[in-house]
Amino acid sequence: MEYKLDISVVVPLFNEDESLPELYAWIERVMKERGFSYEVIFVNDGSTDNSWNVIETLSQENSEHVRGIKFRRNYGKSPALYCGFKAAQGRVVITMDADLQDSPDEIPELYKMIVEEGYDLVSGYKLNRSQGDPLSKTIPTKLFNATARKVSGIKNLHDFNCGLKAYRRKVIKSIEVYGEMHRYIPILAKHAGFKRIGEKV
Repeated sequence: MEYKLDISVVVPLFNEDESLPELYAWIERVMKERGFSYEVIFVNDGSTDNSWNVIETLSQENSEHVRGIKFRRNYGKSPALYCGFKAAQGRVVITMDADLQDSPDEIPELYKMIVEEGYDLVSGYKLNRSQGDPLSKTIPTKLFNATARKVSGIKNLHDFNCGLKAYRRKVIKSIEVYGEMHRYIPILAKHAGFKRIGEKV
């Protein structure tokens, strides 16, 4: 099957105007170094800061690579991902948060795991991500992930809710993400018949 692009990067965001130029420059550098054809789809989830103006500027300056989707109000991460997935044209679709916590340097390895190693979905995991977080956050997160592993049978994922994920295109075109379902995307993918699910540490 022919694909228009190697990679689509979908970035849902809310009030991230300061980080967007740096994030795009970082993604652009990685893509050019590896020779990937790509697009970056920024989904502005009702931001009240200058995020949309920044996206418009990036799109004007990089019209071949940057697209923006604008929500009139804040609908949440799942609808933002859903719209980004619908628009994505890449062979591999990568999601990441806009706050620079997810590294675009991971993109080549994620792409390799999908295209060369045959995974359907790869989820990121940062070993030290929760260091410094209060117990009120880390304990519910650990309980959620433990429950998700037990219920889904997907034993090899430590962080189901990590924003950094890579998908075979067919996966994101086969699932519907709504409500708070972005937390359960690996489970949705498995239920849709995509069982090669891996983790990138």
